[in-house]
Amino acid sequence: MNKSELADAVASECDMTKAQAADAVNAVFGTIQNTLGDGGEVRIPGFGSFTVAHRAAGKARNPRTGEMIDRPASKRPKFKAGKSFKDCVNT
Repeated sequence: MNKSELADAVASECDMTKAQAADAVNAVFGTIQNTLGDGGEVRIPGFGSFTVAHRAAGKARNPRTGEMIDRPASKRPKFKAGKSFKDCVNT
């Protein structure tokens, strides 16, 4: 399922137009991105939580040349599924 198919499913489930559903889906994703970008986290009970994981600087190997390079510290988004979501997927 892609983003437009998700918006179509939301539109049919919530009895709204496709444009309204697309705006709602974009608003949810935008809010999650902005919150994580500001260093916060988003917790949705029964679904999961979105957090920012910090990766320390270190050494890495260039697979093409075998040369060791310095890897800078970075942040990445992380999602942890909630119990209800896991149970739904595993049934």
